[in-house]
Parts: sequence; structure tokens; C-alpha cells
Amino acid sequence: MCVKPAATTAPANPDNGAQAITHYENFPVASWLCPPRLRPPIAAIYHFARTADDLADEGEAPANERLQALADYRSDLHRTLAGQAPGPRWAGVLQALARQQQAWQLPVPLLDDLLSAFEQDVAFTRDARSYADRAALLDYCRRSANPVGRLLLHLHGVDDAQALAQSDAICSALQLINFWQDLSQDIPRGRHYLCDADLQAHGVGRQVLQALQPTPAALALINAQLDWAEALMRQGAPLVHRLPGRAGWELRLVVQGGWRIIERIRAVGGNSLQHRPKLGRADAPGLFWRCLWM
Repeated sequence: MCVKPAATTAPANPDNGAQAITHYENFPVASWLCPPRLRPPIAAIYHFARTADDLADEGEAPANERLQALADYRSDLHRTLAGQAPGPRWAGVLQALARQQQAWQLPVPLLDDLLSAFEQDVAFTRDARSYADRAALLDYCRRSANPVGRLLLHLHGVDDAQALAQSDAICSALQLINFWQDLSQDIPRGRHYLCDADLQAHGVGRQVLQALQPTPAALALINAQLDWAEALMRQGAPLVHRLPGRAGWELRLVVQGGWRIIERIRAVGGNSLQHRPKLGRADAPGLFWRCLWM
């Protein structure tokens, strides 16, 4: 349903979702379970977020250029939504999104929140900043992941406070799981999301993390993060019974996929400093079986 768009399979044409570009993703996006009428808006939202994520992460551009590109992207977004012609660089992505925004009245502040999170990623990496505590990290998740879930609920006409809170819990959990899964890749790039308060509580120094050393304290720290993500997922899981038909089944797969990644990390003792567990086709039968029993 939602996760930080790190490496996934996304439609090259946001309007029809027919062609794919190659990116790895844990969770389905505009999958065959999604009602056909919702595939165009979901694909447009995803392609918008994927493009912003690439501006923040891909290539060799320095941080200041990335931030300027994201600022230009935001400006073009609002120009396009206002009915003006965007610049040529992102015209296809933004025009497709504008059509779906008009058709479905997508909440624009949620799109702005996503861009804010990507900008924060670049700035934090540039300045070697870290998150002080879990509240600060959840605020990042509120902008990086939760908007995707809220946009999907909007498409399904679900907007009550309980459903929104459950969606936020699922999306934040998925974002955190993605963080703990990707430590072996993110830390060498100068970016990770283990907060200062948790590092101090477990007695783990940043030099240990930079060396990717799976010390007992570091493994205990990672397992504590998995416990946190799992607790959030359990808070949000009842939402699967609120979404109708295919959407409910897709959300079941997303929730079970998140739990399966947690299991994979725990199977290596929490050592995602040296391993990056991921899902494969062999996981599919077990995930479908778990969905039946949710």
C-alpha cells in the first residue's frame, strides 16, 4: 500500500501503467489486485513520488543541486496543478498527476509533504545530521510515507479519523521496516535513521555503525527497532477489514510483507548491517496463506 519509494517497479507511463521500469520493491504498487479504475491515479501518484526520490538519491549531483532540482520540481508541480504548462523536464509525470488530481480531487498538501521529506533527506545527508529521537523520526515518516496511505484511502472514499490513524501506523511501520532492512546500504551512503536517543540507550557509538560492526549492542538496537515497527503494524492492521474487495486483499499482502521482512531480519539475528533480506517469489505462497487467515 505504501512505503518510501526506494527501488521498485513503477509504470513508465503514469496514465496506463502498462510498461515498467526496473526497481526493486517489497510491496505491490498499482498491482493486479488494485481495481482497474484506480490504477491511473495510483500510478500517477507513485510516478510523482518515484521521480522526486530519484532527484534526491540518484546520480552524482551535489546536495545543493539536488535541493534546487526538488525546489524546481515543487514549483512545476504547482504550476501544472494551476493549469499552466510545466517545464519540459517533468512534463509527462506532472501532467499525468494533474489530470488525476483534478479527476479525484487529490489533496495537494499530501503531495507537498512528500517533497518536504525528500528535501529533508538531502539536507540531513549534506549536513551529517541525525534524528534526535523517535518522535522526530515519526515526523519524517508522517511526510515521507503516511501521505501515500492517505492518498489511497482518499481514492477509496475512506476518510474517518480511525482509518486515517490506522493507515498512518501501517505506513510508518513500513517506512521503518524499509530503514532497518537497508542499513547495510544506507550507512555507507552517509544516511541512516537510527535516532540518537536509541543509540545512547543501547550504548552504540556511531563509529560502530559506520564500520557496520554487528556487535551485541548493535544487534540489540536493531531488534528493538524491529519491535517498534511491529507494534506500529499491529496498531494499523485492523484497517485491512475496512477496505473493500481487492484493496483489502492488497493491503493484507502489504502488511504481511512487512512482517515477513521483519522475520527475515530476525532470522539473521538482526544483522541487517551486513545482510539485506528481501522478499522473493518463494515468499508468495506463504504470504497468500497468511492473508487468508488475517
